[in-house]
Amino acid sequence: MRMNEMNREGILSAERIVVKIGTHSLLNSQNQINFNRIDRLALALSTLIQEGKEVILVTSGAIGVGSVKMGLTSRPTDMASQQATAAVGQVALMNLYSRSFNYYSQFIGQILLTRDIIDFPDSYNNYKNAMNALLGQKILPIINENDAVAVDELDHQTRFGDNDTLSALVASTMDADLLIFLTDVDGFYDDNPKRNPDAVRFDVLHEVTDDLIDMAKGDVSAFSTGGMETKLTAANESLKSGQMTVIMSSEDPMLILDLVKGESIGTLFIPI
Repeated sequence: MRMNEMNREGILSAERIVVKIGTHSLLNSQNQINFNRIDRLALALSTLIQEGKEVILVTSGAIGVGSVKMGLTSRPTDMASQQATAAVGQVALMNLYSRSFNYYSQFIGQILLTRDIIDFPDSYNNYKNAMNALLGQKILPIINENDAVAVDELDHQTRFGDNDTLSALVASTMDADLLIFLTDVDGFYDDNPKRNPDAVRFDVLHEVTDDLIDMAKGDVSAFSTGGMETKLTAANESLKSGQMTVIMSSEDPMLILDLVKGESIGTLFIPI
């Protein structure tokens, strides 16, 4: 057995999986909603659940989808406008998911989080109980930060900052085996593959070093707050918690089914 196959053996036993999809992956190149991708995601995750996996979806896109619905060309800059756009977009986003997953007879449940829900013991326990109840009934929890109300103040932090951080926190608190980032590149490279055709994809990594973080620094899209750097930081947190993480392309979410069968897809971060 080749080394990369041995490294990926652990994925075969992953039972509880967190999948994170970002705003950029929910929109197409014209910054319009990518209905086909959402449908393929729904099919992939529904299939995983039908195969006996426990799946959690962390989704961005409230502001991005809200901006599309409201005819905006870029992310609002002032906080009140961001909150209003998120409020519109969250409804539209869940409507998209509801229609897609309903087609595959898969129930979904919405969980909107702020940092203080995780920080305070009573609300944290309520969050865990709700999540476990959903998973126990084979319902897919769909999690987003509650962007309409999550505003940091000097003495009260309610925001996670980005959903890459949120997804790592969800994976940790829910004792997930595997965290999957769906993004606009098919893994983590030693240089930006969009600019450098000779860039090489890492297949398996066991740690996140400062040098890797430096490689990851780059652009984000008009509607998103994350990027490869935040995904590496989140992967590092998951490594510390003993979880595997994969960064892979969102181009065809059905490839998730090949990934969990041990195929060499994306970049796998696995604890030593």
